[in-house]
Amino acid sequence: MKISRLIKTECCLLTEGAIIERIRRSDAGSLDPVLLHALHIYDADKKRKLHELHRQYLEIGRRHNLPMLAFTDTWRANIARLKESGMENTDVNGNCVRFLQEIVAEYGEYSDKVCIGGLIGCKGDAYRPEEALSELEAADFHSFQIDALARAGVDFLFAATIPSAGEAAGIANAMAASGLPYAISFVLNRQGRILDGTSLNEAISHIEGLSARPTLFYMANCCHPTFLEAALKELATKDAHLLKRLIGLQANTSSRDANELDNLGFMDSEDSDRFADLMLGVHQNFNLKILGGCCGTDDRHISAIAERLKRDRK
Repeated sequence: MKISRLIKTECCLLTEGAIIERIRRSDAGSLDPVLLHALHIYDADKKRKLHELHRQYLEIGRRHNLPMLAFTDTWRANIARLKESGMENTDVNGNCVRFLQEIVAEYGEYSDKVCIGGLIGCKGDAYRPEEALSELEAADFHSFQIDALARAGVDFLFAATIPSAGEAAGIANAMAASGLPYAISFVLNRQGRILDGTSLNEAISHIEGLSARPTLFYMANCCHPTFLEAALKELATKDAHLLKRLIGLQANTSSRDANELDNLGFMDSEDSDRFADLMLGVHQNFNLKILGGCCGTDDRHISAIAERLKRDRK
């Protein structure tokens, strides 16, 4: 599998920065209230803008000859939301995959360094772990979307901004059944714990024991780099093996906790160079291989990471 090869052979992989939040900041009214940006591919103007955002990030990867993980615009395209929107009989997930595949194909030889992740999220609010599904519920609920993404030919499956260990475990079970490589990314609080209070050590240990087809890797996203640093320090004291399984971060530029960000009326962001310094710090100190951005980031932040990586390789 391409993604397994890149992780083994490359010193670092980039991810895209924010997509949804950039659309929200520039034109909040264009986001569907239920499916967010998944329906942009059905509107010519919105599709063009979405195309431009993905290309911004891919151009950074190509310019610096760094592998890139690109994610489908399907974070909210689960079966419940498709039904709520009257789109359950339209292959929204598959169409989003094909849209991104067409963009990646434009990059010729560099496309061999781009992996497309089929993106899913939790069922409820990503900042409210009390809305999370149980392990059994999650395996059943998320199977529809996982199957749709797998059929469309993604390189791997990726569950992001997961706020509870139980729902993460259920998603992992359903992803393992697909036969594709898969990864789980948790959202963390300031103490470096998953939002439901579970430590990464407990969550990863449980998921590792579930299936003969374990996750390819784990990540954190939608949290500040300092939050993951706290988690990695704790994980290092508990299990050095599990520490090696968490290899990526898509970070927020804000150091505010999730519950603070949820009610914030403005975008709390930090300078791209400062952000890159923090990201390179966790890369160097904990051997994180996958670096990218979440809320507050744009192409400037991803470019700053790439520039720092290039400088450090000289």
